[in-house]
Amino acid sequence: MLRNYFKSAIRNLVKNKLYSIINIIGLSVSLAASILLLLWVWDELNFDKMHSKGDRIFRTAAAMGSTKDRVWEHTSAPLAIFGKEELPEIEDACRIQEYNNFLLFTYRDKKFNEKATYVDPNIFTLFSFELLEGNPKKPFTDNRSIILNETLAKKYFGSEPAIGKLLQIKNGDSYKVTGIMKDMPSNSSLQYDLLLPFDILAENRQHNPLNSDWGNFDYQTYFLLRPGASPERVGKQLAVIHRRNQPSDFFKDLIYLLQPLEKMHLYDVLGHEQGMRQVKIFLLVAFVILLIACINYVNLVTARSSRRSREVSVRKVVGANKSHLFWQFLTESSVIFLLSIIIAIALIFIFMPLYNDLSGKQMIFSLFDAKVWFLFGCTMIVILGAAGIYPALMLSKFNPALALKGILPGLGKNNGFRRLLVIIQFSCSIVLIISTLIIGRQLTYIRTADLGYTKESVFTFSAFNFTKNYEAIRDELQRQPGVLGVTTASQSVMNLMSSTGDFNWDGKPANMSNFIINQLSIDRNFPEVMDMKLVDGKGFTGTAADSAHFIINETALKQTGLQNPVGKTVTFHDQPGTIVGVVKDFHFKDMKTRIEPCILFINPYWGWNTIYIKTSGKEAQAALNSVEKLWKQYNADYEFNYKFMDDSFDEMYRSDIRSGKLFNLFASIAILLSCLGLFGLVTFTAETKVKEIGIRKTLGASVNQIILLISKDFLRLVGVSFLVAFPLAWWMMSKWLENYVYRTNIHAWVFIVAGLTAFIIAAITVCGQALKAAQSNPVKSLRSE
Repeated sequence: MLRNYFKSAIRNLVKNKLYSIINIIGLSVSLAASILLLLWVWDELNFDKMHSKGDRIFRTAAAMGSTKDRVWEHTSAPLAIFGKEELPEIEDACRIQEYNNFLLFTYRDKKFNEKATYVDPNIFTLFSFELLEGNPKKPFTDNRSIILNETLAKKYFGSEPAIGKLLQIKNGDSYKVTGIMKDMPSNSSLQYDLLLPFDILAENRQHNPLNSDWGNFDYQTYFLLRPGASPERVGKQLAVIHRRNQPSDFFKDLIYLLQPLEKMHLYDVLGHEQGMRQVKIFLLVAFVILLIACINYVNLVTARSSRRSREVSVRKVVGANKSHLFWQFLTESSVIFLLSIIIAIALIFIFMPLYNDLSGKQMIFSLFDAKVWFLFGCTMIVILGAAGIYPALMLSKFNPALALKGILPGLGKNNGFRRLLVIIQFSCSIVLIISTLIIGRQLTYIRTADLGYTKESVFTFSAFNFTKNYEAIRDELQRQPGVLGVTTASQSVMNLMSSTGDFNWDGKPANMSNFIINQLSIDRNFPEVMDMKLVDGKGFTGTAADSAHFIINETALKQTGLQNPVGKTVTFHDQPGTIVGVVKDFHFKDMKTRIEPCILFINPYWGWNTIYIKTSGKEAQAALNSVEKLWKQYNADYEFNYKFMDDSFDEMYRSDIRSGKLFNLFASIAILLSCLGLFGLVTFTAETKVKEIGIRKTLGASVNQIILLISKDFLRLVGVSFLVAFPLAWWMMSKWLENYVYRTNIHAWVFIVAGLTAFIIAAITVCGQALKAAQSNPVKSLRSE
């Protein structure tokens, strides 16, 4: 019997090729797209989940005041030591310092410039990073030990054993390789290649011992709490410990926040959604794609059920009972679904490498993954339940005598259910079109926004030995073709990482004792080269007096409340000086962060680590050649690595850009699936009205009238979809834009364009098939009458 069911199902699929193809393509594409999306979602949700103690590990952040307007994801070095010693809730603590630690390593005749990360020795017992060689409980034998990952070990030593090898740095110190760690997983927020003992940072600090320095927040601190410990309570106790060891008014409102390690990737320190909002959107898109495919299948099966009434009647007359008919229709749905699964799996394997390139991930699709089969199973239940069991039950219990006369009460004649599904389907499509437009506008807004400085045709690189001879090198480069300006700063202007509370002025209110200002040490011509606008004052003079001159931004002026600031005396790091200018606000962090107070000052001893070269654009290569020539003269040991600021800017928003591209791709798939379903319904409608169309044409109806007859109901449903989709899309995109402090507006024209686009797509789909039906020869349709 089962064999007969399958034979009948195959014959029915072959007999109705068009509908079979529509159903199979729709389901297979939707399954493939949904699985790819869910793999991305799963990868995001599993960030930092590889640690066995991950549910008890917390990163510590500092905040000021009850409003927590200013948050630092770094702490002072002694916090970990005092916290572990004094708080029984803390089981262990680990410190990490990774900021700007580039070292030149030499092995035999090879030289490598690598970023080093300083860590406490318990990193391998606190976290679950795998140490392939070495002792995880004591990875460093002394302060001249080093741990490499697999990639660096192979890069340095090839196939030679790495353990015991010596690497020398420029100051003459040698570091012995005492461990080889496995490359950290791509879905880990912590990504380190080369580890050095944290205690190295305490060397040569007799005047300000590292473990007594409560004022410098330069270190990441991770605490392992004991089971049942309250992170909120521990945070409050840590703040008490800090204030007890540094009783300053500046820290009177200090708060410590403990952020779960497993939430670092998707939430900010305050617990607000960041990446999690994107995950929810992609999860929704995956659901919508599956929903649209299921709607297509349900619509076509229920619509065509009335066409099979005579077939079912004949089966009943010759002895088939309800059970036989039920399993027959269920088998047909199962065959379609199984074929769709096979095609979907093939599509995933084909497009997986391209998908990984587009998403920037290293996801793996495996048929042994339970999540994949869970998705297949859920979809199959929906398909068989909505489009298999329901029509099977309805068709298996009607009166065959009535059906043989063409009378089929219930499912076949009732199209209200299908109308509702079409409205849901196109509402989803319109929401996706609107979302695509707004996401694209936000990414364009970011790329074209006025940052307050120029980034076009400017490239940067680390200074190294250029710092010692900066002025001579600057003057030399400014004479080279293609070079329009040369300047330097202590950090990247796109991502300032340094701030201070050591900024005071006459009349400073008592409630501003913990005022924080970002700080950037620059060359005197930095504002000019970077096209920064002064709204007050003349700026730096180029004389020795500039060492006591400061430029503040508009936000700093507003928050300090200074009136007529130019010429006013302020104190910065306990040194008195004069404000000589107010610069127009510029973005020194991403668009998700509000512009904060900032001060520009001149002090080469802060480390002018980044060189900026402004070029004419057309002669950029000539400028690069000039810099490289001098580089070989002063920095021969280092590889010349430069980056144009435009590229750095794109890297800052790489995740957003990739997510935008993925969203556009899957939104397009969902829209095409909607059109595919509409195409199938219109084709079926035209088939059911073939005799009516023939009669109307015989009586003189025009092609336009026939098109209107077939199309009006569908286009009316698309119109109703607008009323559902517009408010839903506005709400969703308003929530998404909350990720950005600086964002585009949601204009009415976006909804108009989206509505017109959806309507045009639907009209082309519907009217195209209607036109084909209207142009058919009425003689063929009426010759049996």
